[in-house]
Amino acid sequence: MPRTSAAVKIEADAPFWHADGGKSRLLCADATDCATVPRNAVELTVTSPPYNLGMNYSGDSSDDFLEYAAYLKFSEKWLKNCHRWTKDTGRLCLNIGLDKNKGGKRPVCADLTHAAMKVGWKYHATIIWNEGNISRHTAWGSWKSASAPHIIAPVEVIIVLYKGEWKRKHRGENDISGDDFKTWVKGVWSFPGESAKRVGHEAPFPRELPKRCIKLFSFVGDTVLDPFCGSGTTLIEALANRRHAIGIEKEQDYCSLTEQRIAKELY
Repeated sequence: MPRTSAAVKIEADAPFWHADGGKSRLLCADATDCATVPRNAVELTVTSPPYNLGMNYSGDSSDDFLEYAAYLKFSEKWLKNCHRWTKDTGRLCLNIGLDKNKGGKRPVCADLTHAAMKVGWKYHATIIWNEGNISRHTAWGSWKSASAPHIIAPVEVIIVLYKGEWKRKHRGENDISGDDFKTWVKGVWSFPGESAKRVGHEAPFPRELPKRCIKLFSFVGDTVLDPFCGSGTTLIEALANRRHAIGIEKEQDYCSLTEQRIAKELY
């Protein structure tokens, strides 16, 4: 498997890691740069962008400390790029919080859905992801009073969007079982989150999330993109399920982490 070394200085337009003749690659680049990926190259994007909660990510974490209006502009920019990079029958699975409480309450799911549709994406569905972390709820607001109760939904969402047509007329090879299909098309998914300590990234999602999206919304041999690759979970699941994978990650520490995880968990 051809690959670059984590110790090598990476050029801005060169892959940090690549395989299967360059069809799968990890780019140390910025998702807001439209030149990063060729137009019409991707069948499916599965990603979890910065939540804008002030997380202390490695390197330049400024994208997670934006004023809300600037965050939405940032979101429109990368969503527009993904639209450009996606084939006409391609899809986007966007994992984000249902809402935002830090720094003022905001309907993040609704606002990012609107931002995506503003730049050309079409809406298909919203999947509720129940992480089972309701025990963490300790901020009650006005206890046992209608004065100001604090509402927290202990779930995240996966917004499912598409570019041109939802139905793919060219049918490829499916690799999803009947039981999984019947379970996953129901719009509430229950599985635990991922340990940040175990993975070595501040906000990882579990492999189960991209695995379900990949097997439900793409064919074997399709190209799957994650423009906020982080610890590489989407790439790992795409490769494990016989898809090509493109990851974009602007922090070299996370590129190194992804390369290490691919080597450890797949090869």
